Amino acid sequence: MFLDRDGVINEKAETGEYITSCREFRLLPGAAAAIRLLNEAGVRVVAVTNQRGVARGIMTTEDLEEIHRKMADDLRRQGAHLDAVYYCPHEDGSCDCRKPAVGLFLQAQADFPDIIFDEAFVIGDSDRDMEAGRRLGARLIRIGQTMALDEASAPSLFEAVKGYLLAGDLKPAG
Repeated sequence: MFLDRDGVINEKAETGEYITSCREFRLLPGAAAAIRLLNEAGVRVVAVTNQRGVARGIMTTEDLEEIHRKMADDLRRQGAHLDAVYYCPHEDGSCDCRKPAVGLFLQAQADFPDIIFDEAFVIGDSDRDMEAGRRLGARLIRIGQTMALDEASAPSLFEAVKGYLLAGDLKPAG
């Protein structure tokens, strides 16, 4: 299960703004419960996130990693965990890891060789997330309104996970 961060796991900043400190980071309602359900089902949960604020000098890599430590702590306090977090700190068009490119996903597959993309889900809230998943051949779930025929939609991560767990569509890792 590949999850975008902003807008899926945590509250998203206003358009054009960035979450730049731990003070601004807040888990979305039900996100920890959804991730805990996935953990309990034996599903690997990986966050993949574009974080261009680093390239723009709005925040440092250390700031970003501190935010990710807070995210891990917040999730742990609610009995959940991410198996890994991959981020792209680069400017648009300067790398192969910024979604919709698939470099972050390939890094995850290098670290977890049992990942099979056509059995995976990509859950995101943007066209970039969906296009990355499409390029991988993964199943797509958009948080918010569905934009394409190959996308499922859900109002939240919790609703997406609940629906797919109940349908038996998620397979344990390994």
